[in-house]
Amino acid sequence: MMAPDTETVTPDEPLHVDGEAELDALVADHDVVLADFYADWCGPCQMLEPTVETLAAETGAAVAKVDVDANQELAAAYGVRGVPSLILFADGANVEEIVGLTGEDELRALIETHAE
Repeated sequence: MMAPDTETVTPDEPLHVDGEAELDALVADHDVVLADFYADWCGPCQMLEPTVETLAAETGAAVAKVDVDANQELAAAYGVRGVPSLILFADGANVEEIVGLTGEDELRALIETHAE
């Protein structure tokens, strides 16, 4: 049984999210969430995968993976038109949106800016 004031443990691997309710719950449960909107057929998305896994393991951010083909309404709700698209949430708010392949150092710096 958890003590009433314990913080939710941040997962150390990406969580596959299916639908808006799951993403909303993850954003509500964690201070910082990096949502990776991707598609299996997308080459740059596959290149970004190891970076996203590293960030999940090594930063204080929870990482959500959103398959845009399976979650078209969710992707549309966030204005995702191209993949990969990364959306960073801090304290429940959408604070950054990045489209395209992005380096680990840049993403880590963004996460750390909001994880204080």
